Amino acid sequence: MARPRTFDEDRALDTAMRTFWANGYEGTSTRDLCDALNLDRSSVYNAFRSKHELFARALARYIETMNAQQLAILADPDLSAVARIRALFDRIIDTEFEHRRHGRGLGCLTVNSTVELAGRDERVTRMLDRDLAVRLDALRTVIEAGRAAGEVTSGRDADDLARFVNAVIAGMRVAAQGGASRAALTAIAATAVDALTA
Repeated sequence: MARPRTFDEDRALDTAMRTFWANGYEGTSTRDLCDALNLDRSSVYNAFRSKHELFARALARYIETMNAQQLAILADPDLSAVARIRALFDRIIDTEFEHRRHGRGLGCLTVNSTVELAGRDERVTRMLDRDLAVRLDALRTVIEAGRAAGEVTSGRDADDLARFVNAVIAGMRVAAQGGASRAALTAIAATAVDALTA
């Protein structure tokens, strides 16, 4: 069966992304996707070939969207390096609570996918590895700028600090999924900043 004339692939990818984000890859059935997309099974397979292909494309869309937002914060020339890191933490917290207004916290699709699929799914693992490299590079650049400006005073290697900040963000996402309060997440972020500047 051919795709309906009204089929909007971008909208379908956004919907699939939110469905996988909420339920995970294995927790999302083809029937769930058909219902969410308001398409029959043959239309979904004609458009995306398989559940796995749809997931990979949805994950790529998530990575592109999230990285664009987060990298823009980390590259903001109007903020000092440490202020950029604080702004990134603030954005993470705000995003978690925006999602919570519409139901439970969703966490991060890349974190969720790392836990569920990394090491077991070669294609997804490669995608997640590339995403991690991009984020670590951006964090390392900001940390090095902060060190040059005298703001980041930790003696740790910039690569180690970038991994630390990334791990804190992942932990905040998981904590938010578990119901952590805004105050708790804000305290985690503040502690991470203290570790960079103490």
